[in-house]
Amino acid sequence: MTDSVFSLGLGLGTQNSKGQWLDTFYPQPQVAPSAELIAAIAPVVNYTGGNEALATNKDTMAALAEALKGCGEDTLADVAVQLASSDQPLVVTVLATDDAPTSVPEVYLKLHLLSHRLVKPHQQNLTGMFGALPNVAWTNQGAVDLAELPQRQLQARMKGELLEVMSVDKFPKMTNYVVPTGVRIAHTARVRLGAYLGEGTTIMHEGFVNFNAGTEGPGMIEGRISAGVMIGSGSDLGGGCSTMGTLSGGNNVIISVGKECLIGANAGIGIPLGDRCTVEAGLYITAGSVVAMIDDTGAVAGTAKARDLAGKSDLLFRRNSKNGAIEALTNKSAIALNEMLHAHN
Repeated sequence: MTDSVFSLGLGLGTQNSKGQWLDTFYPQPQVAPSAELIAAIAPVVNYTGGNEALATNKDTMAALAEALKGCGEDTLADVAVQLASSDQPLVVTVLATDDAPTSVPEVYLKLHLLSHRLVKPHQQNLTGMFGALPNVAWTNQGAVDLAELPQRQLQARMKGELLEVMSVDKFPKMTNYVVPTGVRIAHTARVRLGAYLGEGTTIMHEGFVNFNAGTEGPGMIEGRISAGVMIGSGSDLGGGCSTMGTLSGGNNVIISVGKECLIGANAGIGIPLGDRCTVEAGLYITAGSVVAMIDDTGAVAGTAKARDLAGKSDLLFRRNSKNGAIEALTNKSAIALNEMLHAHN
């Protein structure tokens, strides 16, 4: 058994009639738990090393609570005590290494780590996670196996009830599992579990945040943050704007937005932006876009592909209204977010 462990989660979840996991909820996931903690729980749950999702029962979880108290982990012990009183399927997930997840509880532990702000996007291995997750009906009664959904709907109707299906997806919405402190989310269905929302982030009704993506905070998000994209502090994504995700055409280039940037309404980027950059409303910049470089006199000093400007700060991208050319010039007005607008207390 290794002395160093990547993460640990005590959780409960939902299984289908065949005992297959549909989701997992971890009230207090851990990053780099101490060797003493792992040594205390290992004999209780028969953990011998490696990455394991160990299904357990109420008696074992109660014994685990005592073991945790014995090594001074009182807060986590309290979680175990509460789980031991549940009739839901229980699990102890230990990830000795940050290898690609291979089971639903493993994937959910890593998604929880992101939304709890314990790791940032791109700080853990999520390779193959789509293959490990089932497509699930997310209902007002929790996760339901799609093959079992018609029967569950019939049973609800026979009781005079409605089983409402909010979505059919591999990912649930974040707020049913984690609600980070100091954020505003106008439409919770538009933020997936695995999103990282920094303190002071506002997600407006049309804003969207995918998994393994998010904001440093504070920030105003009225556009789309695609998978893998991180937005720097003080930046503003206008209504209907978009960021190209690594999974949606960005290839191996990780798209990001620096500090104090503005992406205008209905604009978009397929390159990383540095700090204090502005993209004019309606302008979509891809890596191959030809950009005219404008000097301080207003003259064209040359052209470049947008990819050559990736990560550079203090640029204003606009489209020339006369000839349609994309232009870049020094951005002389950094974006300052209104403090009152972004107060979350």
